[in-house]
Parts: sequence; C-alpha cells; structure tokens
Amino acid sequence: MTFSLIARCPESGMLGVVTATSGIAVGARVPWVRAGVGAIATQHRTDPRLGPMGLQLLAEGRSPEAVLAALTAATPGPEWRQIGVLDAAGRAAVFHGARVKPVFGAAEGPGVLALGNILSDARVPAAMVEAFLSRPEAPFAERLLAALAAGEEAGGEIAPLRSAALLIARAEPIPYADLRVDLSAAPIAELRRLWQAYAPEAELILRRALDPAGCGP
Repeated sequence: MTFSLIARCPESGMLGVVTATSGIAVGARVPWVRAGVGAIATQHRTDPRLGPMGLQLLAEGRSPEAVLAALTAATPGPEWRQIGVLDAAGRAAVFHGARVKPVFGAAEGPGVLALGNILSDARVPAAMVEAFLSRPEAPFAERLLAALAAGEEAGGEIAPLRSAALLIARAEPIPYADLRVDLSAAPIAELRRLWQAYAPEAELILRRALDPAGCGP
C-alpha cells in the first residue's frame, strides 16, 4: 500500500526519501536516511527495524546488494517485505518478497530508486523517477515532492492516501528535514504545504540544534 522514492543529489550529496500510503504514520515506519551513508525504504508488511540495521551495514562499507541479503536474512517472513536501498554513491538495489501484493514494482535512474506495492498502475515507479530526473535545476526537496506527486498522478495505490513523509539528510548528524502528514484526505498536497512553511526555517533549526550559542538571540 505504499509508494516511495529514494534519491541522492549529485551536487550536494544530500540523501532523501519521500513516501505515501493509505496507512497511518508512514514517516515513522518506511523512510530511513543517514548523512554520508545512504537511504532506505522498508515497506509492504513493514519491519521498521530494517532501516537502522541497513544504514549501519552501509556505514560498514557493504554494497546495497549485500545489505539487502543481510536484511532479508534478519527479518521474519522476508517474503512479505519490499525494501529499497541507496548508498552514498547513488548505487541502488531493491528486493520484492514473493508474497508482496500486486501491482508492485520498481524503477531506477542515476542516483534514484522508486518502489511501490498494491499500486493501481505498474507505471507509478517509472513516473516518479522520470519526474525526479526531469528537474535537475530544482532544489532537492522540490524534486522529491514532484516525484511523489507524479506517483499519485500516475495512479498511486489502490486505496485513498492518508499519510506522507519527507526525510532528508545533508551533512549533519540530524535530519535536514523530517516532515510527516497523517490522517489527511490529501497528504501529498499537505506535505508540500508543510515543506513550503518549513524550508525558510530549516537552516536556523539546524543551527539551534548544533550551535545554540552561535545562532543569534
């Protein structure tokens, strides 16, 4: 019931995941990012433990394929899992368990991976990747949000969406952005509105966390 896009910005090295679902609290379960390490989406019958575990394996130098092998060996019922992994170099790998419900699939491009399950149209992942890659001049968060909107426009999932999330890491040890919308009739549009409100404050919020004495009165 989820479609997601994982990406790396080639100019800044930022890493991000954007995701939406008909379930609740997608931002607490699906997206995982660590600056300079990689990004992961773990979905379908989601095991949130796989996100931190996969990021640690990437930090140890394992390839995305090796990370997937370790994650599927570690989770109960791997046949129910759908997992996407992107490392800090932009290399991607994806796993679809044998019991992931159709329509499911994935699409890749340079430094980007989209994946989804219980979709209304098999073209959803490709539409997301195309939207992300078609706007190289746009800010990274805008490209991620455009990809999520394109997934919805291509059909999205078979049930009405209720939650969406945007998670971005830059170079800091805390997220550059971690925005979540829940129980909304239009979560993707609401997520964009939330980002537009948050974006002017993002730098100050980081400075207050990392250098509280040096960010002004």
